[in-house]
Amino acid sequence: MKTIFAALALGLVASCVPMTPQARIRQHPEMYAALSAKERDLVQRGEISKGMSQTAVLLAWGPPSMRYEGYNQGHASMRWDYSGASPVYSTQFYGGYGFGGYGYRGRYGYPYAGYGFGFAPEVAYVPYHRSSIWFVNNRVDAWESLR
Repeated sequence: MKTIFAALALGLVASCVPMTPQARIRQHPEMYAALSAKERDLVQRGEISKGMSQTAVLLAWGPPSMRYEGYNQGHASMRWDYSGASPVYSTQFYGGYGFGGYGYRGRYGYPYAGYGFGFAPEVAYVPYHRSSIWFVNNRVDAWESLR
């Protein structure tokens, strides 16, 4: 039984670890081997450079949050957007008289009701635009990142 809980805890911790370029390289060694020496060096460092292939960007930064296809100055183009989430902490006041419902009837046949007041912490994750990469003919043409 302890082994099952240990395995579940390990799985939970492992699922929370962010994916690094080295982990993506280990997952896709054939894609990494097909890159040029310059691209392999950039991928190892998690950096982007003009002229990089989409495969190299995928290994360096991972899959994008959104992909946009288009046509620009006579060339097929694509934009990859990457997003993140920032935690926003707040404390909410709650209180008042309420009914429980859900089919429960108390001792005298009335629905459960009671008073309750207090403060409850709350965390909301607000999405934000982290970076964009523009491709022309499947090669990096430009990019921008939030600092």
